[in-house]
Amino acid sequence: MTREQMSQKAQDLFLQGFHCSQAVLAVTAEMFEMEADDVIAALAPFGGGMASTGNVCGTLSGAIASVGLLMGKKEPAAKDHREMWRLANRMVREFENITSEFGGINCGDIARVDWHDRDAVRTFYRDKNSSRYTACTRVIGATVMVLADLLGGVELHGE
Repeated sequence: MTREQMSQKAQDLFLQGFHCSQAVLAVTAEMFEMEADDVIAALAPFGGGMASTGNVCGTLSGAIASVGLLMGKKEPAAKDHREMWRLANRMVREFENITSEFGGINCGDIARVDWHDRDAVRTFYRDKNSSRYTACTRVIGATVMVLADLLGGVELHGE
């Protein structure tokens, strides 16, 4: 899957109903041919900026979780991949650049939705052509492109 296909697939998954965090991890798992249904489900409450608080955007949470899925240790005595922390940190810095036009990395900055206002949430999900919804879709797409670039050249079995 190319970085462009990965980006488009993540945006499509978001449009179909996944939260941004789930869409990002789902395409990463697919790209690397990994089963991650449980992790995708576990990322559901990261939508709306950490449990609908408007805090850190779920897209970034999904990207960082993707790095961990591919490079994190799976046993207490094991070691994380030698590049994991560097790539995760780079993803955060790149996300700051992607979201700078919105004023920050928080969901509240990007989506501009009060997730505790049921009517505002319904309106957000109902109008997929609104500037707020398309901002989220653009951020997801751009983030997945960067993530694909970051992960593309890494030997995943190295420590």
